[in-house]
Amino acid sequence: MRAIVNTALGRLEMRVLPRPRPGPGQVCVRTLACGICATDLAMIAGWQRTGFPAIPGHEWAGRVEELGAGVAADVAGRLCVAENVLADGGEVGFEHPGGYAEYFLTEAGNLQFPAPGMAATTAVLAEPLAVAVRGLRRLRLEQREGALIFGDGPVGLLMTRLLAHAGVGDIWLVGGRPARLAAARRLGARRTLNYHQMPGGLAATVGAAIGRTFLNVVEASGSAAAIEAALDAAARGGKVLVLGDYADAQATFRWNHLLHRELELIGSNASAGAWPEAVRLLAEFAEPLAGLVTHVVPAERFDEGLERVRHDRDAIKVVLDWRHGAD
Repeated sequence: MRAIVNTALGRLEMRVLPRPRPGPGQVCVRTLACGICATDLAMIAGWQRTGFPAIPGHEWAGRVEELGAGVAADVAGRLCVAENVLADGGEVGFEHPGGYAEYFLTEAGNLQFPAPGMAATTAVLAEPLAVAVRGLRRLRLEQREGALIFGDGPVGLLMTRLLAHAGVGDIWLVGGRPARLAAARRLGARRTLNYHQMPGGLAATVGAAIGRTFLNVVEASGSAAAIEAALDAAARGGKVLVLGDYADAQATFRWNHLLHRELELIGSNASAGAWPEAVRLLAEFAEPLAGLVTHVVPAERFDEGLERVRHDRDAIKVVLDWRHGAD
């Protein structure tokens, strides 16, 4: 099989490797498509969970190709996605090989099955949607008058759709890419703000531009500056949900602001327990969400895909296409 292997810091190579065989309770998945996530870029660049060699890819969709002992026969051949955390605590696409390869292993108990006929390039959105679903659960939405979202990446955009679906009325989103801001409006944001057009500090300019505070604030950008802005934008008794990945960044804010406004600061990590709902919602929202996949790149041109994620301001979700040429 072919696999895109992270061989050293910042280095990826297409290699030919033996196809893995499933053990008891496992399945071998034949990858059809795999989204490129900003977390993949961090992994490739080297972070605390990076080991070499490694095969990234946690936003995958594929077909069940081979069954290990004890796996029900009726899952064979089905389009699938899956929770990536395995029984040993490692994750597919991180500690375990993922969807940057034509074949990889996962646990049968983690499998979820998208709606029949769904394109694999749409099904890859199940993973970031599951992250957003878990985040919405953690937010424990009580007031639906309005919400403010920082971050126009896929998770921020998916959260926009979830909040609109939940009946939240006045949704604002702050981001930096016009194509993504337009997508946010299509998905339910009433207003969007481009921070590149807002001179001065983020907290001060966002507050002045909006002219109000919110009981629901979502920070999905991974920007330390946005944490301060999110806390400033939260109304008394409000909740601030933190979804962004900050790596080693540190944010500063006034603790008394948190105290006097009686704010809740809520973290949400990954997608545990959210997959069945995410797959159901993906079927319901398939048409509008499919538009988030802006570029589909043949897997052998993975360098092009990575460059689009890094530099193409019109890109939202870039997907590697493995549907041809499997070994």
